[in-house]
Amino acid sequence: MSKRTFGIITILFWLAFGLLVALDFSRSQTTQAEPPLIALGSGQAASGGHCSGR
Repeated sequence: MSKRTFGIITILFWLAFGLLVALDFSRSQTTQAEPPLIALGSGQAASGGHCSGR
């Protein structure tokens, strides 16, 4: 595969990815607040994840 072909495929991939993310954000009604998996330095223990102890 030539560098030009690889570059074109890479650009098309990121354009499609960005389009799908934008479509997802535009179709979402509300955002759901989820607990952080890691709460580094915040003084709060994480309430999610397999090793949070809760």
